[in-house]
Amino acid sequence: MSAAEVTLREHRVPVAVIGGGFSGAAVAWHLLRLRPELERVVLIEPRAELGRGLAYSAADPSHRINVPATRMSLLPDQPTHFNDWLEASGILDADPAARRSEGRNFPARSVFGAYVAEQLAALGPRVDHVMAAAETVEASEGGFRICTSGGAALQAGIVVIAVAHAPPQPPSVLVRALAGHPRFVPNPWKVGALEAVRPDDRVLIVGTGLTMADIVASLERLGHRGAIVALSRRGLRSHGHPAQMHEPFGDFVSQPARNAGELVARVREAVRIAATEGKSWHCVLDQVRLQGSAIWNELPLPERARLLRHLRPFWDVHRFRIAPQVEEVLDRRLAEGTLALRAASLREAAVQDDTILVTLRERRTGVVMRETFDAVITATGPAHGKVFADNPVLGSLARAGLARPDPLRLGIEVAVDGRAIGADGLPTRGLYVAGPLARGTVGELMGLPDVTNYAIRIAEQVAARLRAGDEPDASARRWVSA
Repeated sequence: MSAAEVTLREHRVPVAVIGGGFSGAAVAWHLLRLRPELERVVLIEPRAELGRGLAYSAADPSHRINVPATRMSLLPDQPTHFNDWLEASGILDADPAARRSEGRNFPARSVFGAYVAEQLAALGPRVDHVMAAAETVEASEGGFRICTSGGAALQAGIVVIAVAHAPPQPPSVLVRALAGHPRFVPNPWKVGALEAVRPDDRVLIVGTGLTMADIVASLERLGHRGAIVALSRRGLRSHGHPAQMHEPFGDFVSQPARNAGELVARVREAVRIAATEGKSWHCVLDQVRLQGSAIWNELPLPERARLLRHLRPFWDVHRFRIAPQVEEVLDRRLAEGTLALRAASLREAAVQDDTILVTLRERRTGVVMRETFDAVITATGPAHGKVFADNPVLGSLARAGLARPDPLRLGIEVAVDGRAIGADGLPTRGLYVAGPLARGTVGELMGLPDVTNYAIRIAEQVAARLRAGDEPDASARRWVSA
């Protein structure tokens, strides 16, 4: 027996989760609760702490959770689990701004990351953290062989893919013209990236969604007082939470819509009826979110594509709301005139001395204008269509025929039980997908409550597979020997 064979045998585990952000952590946590006899689950994650991922690693205190703490929990049947932990922790005493007069708490996102990390840590050595990035996954005798950036390799009978979307890519027109400029910020999530922006700089933010809101809040905290222009194709910004909360309103599944137009009409009618009862549109959109998977799966593929093409920006700004503390910053700056939202597209960019010259085309009028800025920051959304090209693990799975993109290029195509669909159109046995990359099949899967519920579904599927001794079934592909 070779040394390599000994190493692989020593590193054989029943379950490995690739990606230790919230989705991967939630799957592991629930799986270990469902199977108390399971000795360990391996999480492969390069960050030092599990459960945070990019979203909950943010050190900036102005980056707050976008959902009230009473609706963020690892346990959906205990929706106040995180809020109870938060109240008992004493953290709110050091951050009085997190408490709102209406009784809702919006702490910094890093606090939620600490909560998840603490829940995982309570499981002790049953959570085995391999602090490295997974680089390849290939089928092997009895499971999968995973190679990591640290040079380690392990065998796992079941693998759960819980990686994130590819990071946002700045528009090529900006990369070509501004590469190397000290105040061109292609990645605002990089630690210290915004510190290059001076207090009186005129700033262009490319994107007007949640990331833009976070950037403006961060610049405010850093003492920026200059003008900010944020642009996107439609110039829409994320909305905040209602002053008064209501239960989800409407029914979109009893007689499901079969096309995008019918769905929109029904949502508008529900909003109208809700208004007659003194309720805001928020509770209607909350119901659409809760019933989102059923709604999505009733739509034919061409109608799903139509929904994404025409309505996703409007859905995003109503569905993904900002914390009231951040909303107040945006509202004040808009009122003061130090923040402007523009529906426009980038045409050209150039550098003249220390100034950035940008040519814009207004969406509504078609007017082309040239403006000057001192700093440009990218705030575009995830690069959905590039996830297989940019992620080495997914690339290796695609090359082996074990996984493929979903038809809408939102992520990974999965079966109803969460298994990845291979190149032959069949579920890959033992390979599951957790997190937002399954949204092309599942539907709404970006907000934390939805991600939590889906993580539990995956944990239940894996637990059932382990309980059954991983017996083959008619719909699964057979193991492929290496």
